[in-house]
Amino acid sequence: MSDLLSGSPEAAAGLAVYGADAVDRSAPASVRDALVRRGVPAKLAAKDPTLWGPEAEAEARVRLGWLDTHRRSWELLPQLAELTAELADLDHVVLAGMGGSSLAPEVIARTLGRPLTVLDTTDPGQVRRALADRLERTVVVVASKSGSTVETDSHLRAYRQAFLDAGLTAAEAGRHFVVVTDPGSPLEAAAVELGAVTVLADPQVGGRYAALTAFGLVPAALAGVEVTELLDQADALADALGRDTDNPGLALGAALGAAATLGRDKLALVSDGTGLDGLGDWIEQLVAESTGKAGLGILPVAPESPAAPAGSGPDLLTVTYGGALSAGDVPGGGCEPDVAVNGPLGAQFLTWEYATAVAAVVLGVNPFDQPNVAESKENTRRILASGAPAEAPSFTEGAIEVYAPAGAPADLAGVLHHLLDGIAGDGYLAVMAYLDRIGDAEVAGLRPLLGQATGRPVTFGWGPRFLHSTGQYHKGGPGVGTFLQLTGTVGDDLPVPGQPYSFGELQAAQAAGDRQALAGRKRPLLRLHLTDRSAGVAQLLDAARRLRA
Repeated sequence: MSDLLSGSPEAAAGLAVYGADAVDRSAPASVRDALVRRGVPAKLAAKDPTLWGPEAEAEARVRLGWLDTHRRSWELLPQLAELTAELADLDHVVLAGMGGSSLAPEVIARTLGRPLTVLDTTDPGQVRRALADRLERTVVVVASKSGSTVETDSHLRAYRQAFLDAGLTAAEAGRHFVVVTDPGSPLEAAAVELGAVTVLADPQVGGRYAALTAFGLVPAALAGVEVTELLDQADALADALGRDTDNPGLALGAALGAAATLGRDKLALVSDGTGLDGLGDWIEQLVAESTGKAGLGILPVAPESPAAPAGSGPDLLTVTYGGALSAGDVPGGGCEPDVAVNGPLGAQFLTWEYATAVAAVVLGVNPFDQPNVAESKENTRRILASGAPAEAPSFTEGAIEVYAPAGAPADLAGVLHHLLDGIAGDGYLAVMAYLDRIGDAEVAGLRPLLGQATGRPVTFGWGPRFLHSTGQYHKGGPGVGTFLQLTGTVGDDLPVPGQPYSFGELQAAQAAGDRQALAGRKRPLLRLHLTDRSAGVAQLLDAARRLRA
């Protein structure tokens, strides 16, 4: 904390970054000074696509619109006002989207206290419960940049059938949908056939950088957020991002890059309690998917509170985030961070996007592609077409079937100890739960318990949500991960209308496809299948409590 407070924060437009200079000074030579000598701040602000090397140049050329998309988004405001007024009677807003299409609006709604149901799952129980919730008052925002996301297509099909089954005509059902997609995507054409309103997003912005485009703004506006304020906050900061000094985005990006090059490539993201609920989940996707490739990357870890374990060791950098600090307040919210970032949400979005792009310059990776995400998707398609390979559990204990690697102990406590003991000194554990993130929410308590037991960074992701986030890092980042996959028996499955599979079959295929992708890289993997979800969660948490570091 002394390093954090020893120097002045780097600040602009109400956003301040504390402690970044101390992290940069810990490197043998200043990373920030090297970036300034290369002219990176001015080049990035000018959308120079050459910053990440010749192999990334073609993609970067069409993916740098996020630097000023907030200004183009002002043009959306009259359309959003008209749409909100026209659909005022539909006051239950459901967002069907994955990854970059859902994480930012979820943060916006949570931070500003507006109700928004985010449907980013293929778990049939969670989907069925959403379909039964205030259907007659529901507007579904169907959001997909590519227009071909299998989860989002499945949600659209399920909701359309539910509206028709409720007695609506096809035209009446179409009024309950708003489609957000890129110009020319298959979803744009489908929206016309559906009779839905379409809002086209900025095609020069990739999904995880799209917080201040239609993907973030449409669902937030329908949920009652005054989105103009977010755009104004980003615009107030934007001019600072071309400067060599008084540039909080540069300070944060240089610190992240410097830390990673020194081996501090695990990033604990801790809320300081000043109002930006859930921002860590959005940062997690942005950083992991942008940097985790070519065997390199920064692994974000999002603990539940400042007191929750995020791991320890020389490879961990702790960054806190929050909305603002009152005069005299100490950054960190009860934790002792290396870096603290405080400021309004719109400015936070732009700062972290800029900082991530800068960190990618330092690491030498392309921050705009996701080369390993498609692998699990292709595995899923193949499994849906031909069926999953037969698997037999290594053993069953209570409500848990255990699928363990050869040589593992034949009891639950032993196999968990075996998994944790195998984590390398520079490694991490990823818990991947293909379950219902509402109905099975208690299983998320596994993360801090395992973190306490191992002392290493432990991440937790809901499948298939994390496939559009940290899934890229799992396959493309440093090969030091250990993986615990959780699946569960489906009690009441739900068909996907017009498709030869159900939601339960899709969820199982996604889990199996992800296992294949990890196994192909020889990553350590343990699968626990809950034959009774409630009993299995309780049994698993009890076993985890008994572990000792």
